[in-house]
Amino acid sequence: MKAAYEYVDFGHDCSVRVYHRRLPRIPFEWHHHPEYELTLTMNSQGKRYIGDSVASYGADDLVLVPPNLPHTWASNRSIDAADPQVAIVVWFDGAWVRRLADVCPEYLGLCDLLRRASCGLAFEDGAGTRMRTHLERLLSEQPRERLLAVLAILDFLSELPATPLASPTAFNAKTGTPTGHESDQINRVLALIETQFARPLRLSTLAKASGLSARSLTRHFTQHLGESVGRYITRVRIGHACRMLTDTTLPISVIATRSGFANAANFNRQFKATKNITPAAFRQQFTDARKADEGSSPKLTERSPSLQRLEKSTATSRRRGATHASGEPSA
Repeated sequence: MKAAYEYVDFGHDCSVRVYHRRLPRIPFEWHHHPEYELTLTMNSQGKRYIGDSVASYGADDLVLVPPNLPHTWASNRSIDAADPQVAIVVWFDGAWVRRLADVCPEYLGLCDLLRRASCGLAFEDGAGTRMRTHLERLLSEQPRERLLAVLAILDFLSELPATPLASPTAFNAKTGTPTGHESDQINRVLALIETQFARPLRLSTLAKASGLSARSLTRHFTQHLGESVGRYITRVRIGHACRMLTDTTLPISVIATRSGFANAANFNRQFKATKNITPAAFRQQFTDARKADEGSSPKLTERSPSLQRLEKSTATSRRRGATHASGEPSA
């Protein structure tokens, strides 16, 4: 099941796009786009799919998704059945944030936030509630007010702990590329793992590429990435396998081989140890979620009549950066 591409229209004079989504139920809409996306989900419970991460979510769930990482939410109930489910979605361009940090050192922390978000981030309990305090400005008709609200939100999020979601390199969420925060030796090893993960990788080969001894590489790798070389390689391989399980109908034995595992039995064992689910069950989760919404939800490129009317009414004032409507697929 290939992720659909979503085009995000920022409008003529907006640096960010804010969308206020209100609907009875959030459908499964597996999609991606080149912008960062910050989504606050309210009055909703269900599952969220971020790359190869599948997890339950609840009230005030707050997640930052990096560019081109497929994702969706799929709700199964409203917390308060009398009210609609709500998603506050903020899209922004990473290059814009980095340029801002270049000229305003007060925002240097935002660059670190983007680096941390390379696999997606789920913020700690309380972060979503704190974001709620900015909603009035975030949903303002004034583009400048929305921009100020987004900057304030990203600024406080840059200082909060958060949990990474997708595996390294899963669905092109690449953490194996140089970031400037690792040493050159470690970056060379990460680049080699990213391109050669499907082949046997010996510690001696990686050590030679890094210019370090095997012992020194092991120590430095753990210091920089917080896990062993072997564990990291396994996560990269499983991330690649998750992409194939989601995007193709290839047999699991073929996926195991193409992901760098010696055989299907070893693949199944390591996949379950990492994901707490078998590869077949992981694939079935996506299949079931898609079938449950087939024929009932609009395509990502379709716009509801209410949204079209709203955009026509705001076109003359060049304020298409925020919409207050229901039914457009975006979260």
